[in-house]
Amino acid sequence: MAATVTPIGRDAAARCARRRDSHATRRTGFYANLRPQLYRLIESESVDPVRNPYAPGAGQRPPELAGRDRELQQFEVVLERVARGRPERSMVVTGLRGVGKTVLLNAFRSMAIQRLWGTGKIEARPDQSIRRPVASALHMAVRELAPRHRAPDRIAEFLGVLKAFAQAGEETGGTGRGKARAHRWQPGIDVPAARGRADSGDLEIDLTELFVDAASVATDVGVGIALFVDEMQDIPADDVSALCAACHELSQVGGPLIVVGAGLPHLPAVLSASKSYSERLFRYARIDRLDRESADFALMAPAEREHVTFTPEALDELYGAADGYPYFVQAYAKVVWDVAPDTPITADDIKVAAPEAESELAVGFFGSRYDRATPAERDYMRAMAMLGDDPVPTAAVAEELGRKPSSLSPARDGLIKKGLIYSAERGLVAFTVPHFGKFLRAQPA
Repeated sequence: MAATVTPIGRDAAARCARRRDSHATRRTGFYANLRPQLYRLIESESVDPVRNPYAPGAGQRPPELAGRDRELQQFEVVLERVARGRPERSMVVTGLRGVGKTVLLNAFRSMAIQRLWGTGKIEARPDQSIRRPVASALHMAVRELAPRHRAPDRIAEFLGVLKAFAQAGEETGGTGRGKARAHRWQPGIDVPAARGRADSGDLEIDLTELFVDAASVATDVGVGIALFVDEMQDIPADDVSALCAACHELSQVGGPLIVVGAGLPHLPAVLSASKSYSERLFRYARIDRLDRESADFALMAPAEREHVTFTPEALDELYGAADGYPYFVQAYAKVVWDVAPDTPITADDIKVAAPEAESELAVGFFGSRYDRATPAERDYMRAMAMLGDDPVPTAAVAEELGRKPSSLSPARDGLIKKGLIYSAERGLVAFTVPHFGKFLRAQPA
């Protein structure tokens, strides 16, 4: 039975509705009146922190990718040659921390995606085989190509090989190679694993067969596949050898699959130690700090889009502080923007902001790395810092500490494994992070 509404009930309901409408009108009116005041306030701040364009993040693309035109053009040539069926080498980018290797790697990947290539990316770890990460990356790359392939059975066949590769590995604790076993890990591929292809358990054999099959799928579609490997120097030694062998086979058969790696300055030596032909296998690109023109452009271009400028003296101060390293350029510029009261940004603004920027770097960029080291490793790094900022002889570090060089091997090897130092050449070590020596010299003993 339907309920009846009395006149008193109707009046109460009407009053409630009017009250809600009145409150809504007042709220709307309040924000409507406040909005112009907020806009005027924001517009009065020429250097508005909300509009700060700078991005000092790990691997985060800066607002202006300055000073890397040569590397981008090199990769464009690689893509075009592969597209035309011409023989081409894979590519490796090296440099210190903070010079923008990961950013450049991501830019390369975007270029490949624009050409409708299949792409996948991994980040190597020293304690992890590349078998599973590579399987996941190639799974992603082939999924990108699958909708354009005319033969679904061909894709399913490759995915079966990929699943077999992902699940195969050496016997635990075994000394022989080539013994395969199935892992419980499942790669999320909804086809049966193939048998007799890329499943031997020997990574060099399996990876070569997998790359050749993946390149064949890409050939069917008329494009290429690019596998991007960040922190490439951390790939375990046996896996580096397998990766080089697979790339070597691809270079001989002309398959449209390339590996694009990024790593620390000693990465070429790591590759060369695994296969003697690696120096002919990859196209190497060493990136470093930005020159003055590029550093200024990285600062001015994003600022001008926000109608903010820098005085010449401010640019001088910023280049001196950041020393041209892309991460430092972004870090200093972000703090300067936040503290500057107006445009143009002046040298005095830089001097006010510098201590705060250096404090943030000391905690996030330098301090986080320093904290990972053991006391013995910290002593080793402090001794390196006291000897200067260039690569230093390991014998000189031992002399600085009053120790025998052999007794310092564990500390040195631990720092290399943690990516804090690298062996620039035989008998020499250097910091992987620019200005790390300066940071250590400023720390209390």
